[in-house]
Amino acid sequence: MTSDTTKQYTSELPSALYRAAQVRELDRMAIDDHGIPGFDLMSRAGEAAFELLRDQWPQARRLCVFCGVGNNGGDGYVIAALAEKAGFEAQVVQVGDVAKTQGDALTALQRARDEGAEFAAFSEGTQYRADVIVDALLGTGLNGDVRGDYVAAIDTINHSNCPVLAVDIPSGLCSDTGRVLGTAVRADCSISFIGLKQGLLTGQAPDYVGALYFASLQVPEAVLSSLPASAQLIGQAHLRRWLPPRSRLSHKGNHGHVLVIGGDLGMGGAVAMAAEAAGRVGAGLISVITRPQHIAAILARRPECMVLGVEEGDSISHGLQQADVLVVGPGIGQSAWGLSLLQQALATDLPLVLDADGLNLLAARRQEPAARRGNWVLTPHPGEAARLLSSTTEALGRDRFAAISALQQHYHGAVVLKGAGSLIAGDEGALWVCHSGNPGMASGGMGDVLSGVIGGLLAQGLPPEQAAAAGVQVHAAAGDRATEQSGQRGLLATDLMPYIRRLVNLR
Repeated sequence: MTSDTTKQYTSELPSALYRAAQVRELDRMAIDDHGIPGFDLMSRAGEAAFELLRDQWPQARRLCVFCGVGNNGGDGYVIAALAEKAGFEAQVVQVGDVAKTQGDALTALQRARDEGAEFAAFSEGTQYRADVIVDALLGTGLNGDVRGDYVAAIDTINHSNCPVLAVDIPSGLCSDTGRVLGTAVRADCSISFIGLKQGLLTGQAPDYVGALYFASLQVPEAVLSSLPASAQLIGQAHLRRWLPPRSRLSHKGNHGHVLVIGGDLGMGGAVAMAAEAAGRVGAGLISVITRPQHIAAILARRPECMVLGVEEGDSISHGLQQADVLVVGPGIGQSAWGLSLLQQALATDLPLVLDADGLNLLAARRQEPAARRGNWVLTPHPGEAARLLSSTTEALGRDRFAAISALQQHYHGAVVLKGAGSLIAGDEGALWVCHSGNPGMASGGMGDVLSGVIGGLLAQGLPPEQAAAAGVQVHAAAGDRATEQSGQRGLLATDLMPYIRRLVNLR
């Protein structure tokens, strides 16, 4: 095995994300403008993938490489040639008419044959035996549903009971949206080349990509910087920039007063969790407006909170006057009580986070002028997002990037589209993607904690887009840390609190 410093791939993903057409342009510029032969890039891709394969499965000696007829298949031929040269047994399973193979892929095919790789045309129903299967069937150029023998080949791979390495992208997965195009390979590992494809990180992709790695193929930085990224992956470097050390002269008034509004009857826990989360990320003061019945429980859990109980029709003007930032929606319900609180909150010009039933109440009034403002953060899950756009979850799921752009354009401010690979968009025009988080976070109260985290960051002066992106990353990373020792099942929203505090203090 090679050392970390000499590996041709990395698990540390770059921040810049691209669409497939952009990566093809980067590839072209590397070849045409910087004189890197196309076959050299293909060879580097195969070398990086083979190195990853050997590191992941050091006992493997038999490979089955499923190849299509394009450049993705060319990467597979390179892997087969390298495997044979290293003393492996490599079988190339050819899908599609091999006579259509041309250019660099044809050169790679001939090299694999010269090295002694076994070639066989794909046959449906054949059981292919291998220590590892390499998926080099369909690359990023796929723009419609998988068809013909490719469907059967993908099904064969998925039912092989063999570990799978996907080259560039799992075949059948849309590199721009993360949507499965009819069917797709379920990989254990995937390695992406030159520019990281945005569709590998959201939508249905997390169920198909497995562990994700990246290889730049030594493409010069001048090439990569010549095209603006389509999205940005949030990382620890962003958090360090957005959350600098505090002045030693600071006091609680410097870090904002968050007012959490919600908690209809039976739902007091939602505002309690949101309030605590706002405090754990560093808000100076925290207040809660809720039903009177919840006051004792909230104070017992978090005596640092100031709590006001209100009944239907009560004015909350005094509480609003004290606050710097509002978090509206956790447990607020959709009754007249909740609607009154939302209306009073929206009548102010305070920055606010809107979540849960606050979003559903907003969806019912989406055409009103008050439904658009620049200083709020909306945090819908796919169902809430569909209601906000008068659409369906199925329609939104086909392209989450288009969905969040539509949400932001309609409602302004910053928007978080929650889910595996949460997306963030704001008035500054950037799209952000979060790669942290895990299925254990699919439990009640997680959204309430997230809204409190974002509200606490807003209160400390972060603009809506940064507060949303930082909040999503802190929340998701806290979920990952909370599962490291005890696993994902049984994770509760309040389990995140100590990790949230640590993550906003990392330097």
